Amino acid sequence: MQVVLRICGLAAAVTAMSILVSPVWAEGGEGGEGAVGDSWIQVHLSTLDARFGDVVTLLETFLFADLGTGVPLIVVLLLLGGIYYSFYFGWLSFRGFRHAIDVIRGRYDDPDGPGEISHFQALTSALSATVGLGNIAGVAIAVSIGGPGAIFWMVVTAVFGMSSKLASCTLAIMYRKIHPDGRVSGGPMYYLEKGLEGKGMGEFGRTLAVVFAFLTIGGSLGGGNMFQANQTLEILSTVSPFFRDYNWLVGLIMSALVGLVIIGGIRRIGRVTSRIVPVMCVLYVAFSLLIIISHIGDIPDMIARIVGDAFTGPAAFGGFLGVLVTGIKRAAFSNEAGLGSAAFAHAAAKTTEAAREGMVAMIGPFIDTIVICLMTGLVCMSTGVYADPHFQASEGFIVGAKMTAAAFDSFLPGASYALAIAVVLFAYSTMISWCYYGERAWEYLFGGSTILVYRIIFVCFVFLGAVTALSNVLSFSDMMILGMAFPNIIGGIILSPQIKACLQDYWGRLQRGEMKRYD
Repeated sequence: MQVVLRICGLAAAVTAMSILVSPVWAEGGEGGEGAVGDSWIQVHLSTLDARFGDVVTLLETFLFADLGTGVPLIVVLLLLGGIYYSFYFGWLSFRGFRHAIDVIRGRYDDPDGPGEISHFQALTSALSATVGLGNIAGVAIAVSIGGPGAIFWMVVTAVFGMSSKLASCTLAIMYRKIHPDGRVSGGPMYYLEKGLEGKGMGEFGRTLAVVFAFLTIGGSLGGGNMFQANQTLEILSTVSPFFRDYNWLVGLIMSALVGLVIIGGIRRIGRVTSRIVPVMCVLYVAFSLLIIISHIGDIPDMIARIVGDAFTGPAAFGGFLGVLVTGIKRAAFSNEAGLGSAAFAHAAAKTTEAAREGMVAMIGPFIDTIVICLMTGLVCMSTGVYADPHFQASEGFIVGAKMTAAAFDSFLPGASYALAIAVVLFAYSTMISWCYYGERAWEYLFGGSTILVYRIIFVCFVFLGAVTALSNVLSFSDMMILGMAFPNIIGGIILSPQIKACLQDYWGRLQRGEMKRYD
């Protein structure tokens, strides 16, 4: 099995490099024009796009099957998983909220604890992967497709998603692997394999783990990489055509900056994200608040509209079910609750308490969706740009970034420059964190000795995302990211009695005052 996986890994590396050094990137060609973007090159890119399109169609048949209900199976799984965890854990996501904030503030940080990064760095590393273009472009897309009511379902999904994050990141600490040099290998693959093996379901657990790992690698190269680079170019091009004309140069710069950080592993990623994430969140939230406060008198009506439309919705998009599905899907893309991705970052936290890190992780969906996504929705509503016919969903993901930029500019001409800075920071932090996620999945499948191969592939795909517009590649990778929910939630629910026992033990000791503090 390991031999087969290693061969697959090397094949993937060769394929990735062949794309970059193929005649598509070479000067000359049959047309003789020798410029990226000429007709001959476009033919090759269109062929590649069409092949991915076939794969996308196949995946859609399974991942987005609705069984005649009108609601995709993956959407049902994400929502029901969060609801199950919330009630089964006794709504610890609410009861433990204040304690989680104390942990993030460092009051329970043990400097000698096993792991690589602090609780705060683990949270910012996870947030750097979730707080990004999903908050800027994704929310605008949800509003343009499902109307203001989609925001309501995004918030509801995040409330239940807090418990999903609590579950997966508690398991991440319980089943992580700490190497002799202190380096941590962790993530859903380990608790799916080892956890289910302990229940006599070894083969099933191993299968789920391998499927999850492959989905993670695909998602990291697409949604966590190419999409980020592509949309960074798109928002920068609204500032100046220079960035579009010299997309190859921007791609090289982004590739170099990503490479400088990922070579240092999770320790360097944690240090970088602990600085970038607070800055970019404050920058974005500050400008959003200025716009919202300037329309403070309209806030009650906007909230009423959000709640009211959540149960009616625009008939053109399927009414209630259309709004519900749109909200849940956009929330899942934004905060990744239930997908298991955050478990990679939180597994590296310095702690011996699995439940403690799970409680830190549950704050992620609150910040990502309940705070930042809600603000984006209110900005688009208060400025009125969401109703502009120029910002309809026919343009896909691109329309989201354009809509939010227009909302900023309608309030203060030139404010889109600040948004462009935020987008660059969002995309950059997302790429370096998703590289770490994919790296851990790659290590699980192909061994630690081949990690450099994955890093080279990842950096190459940063450049590829900047100079191409392969929409099917992005759709494919997004479906892989959503697909991660299948093995993660199925395995997590099977292991939920162990999670609950761990949480109850920790909460009991906390209430009895038995927890050591370091403040």
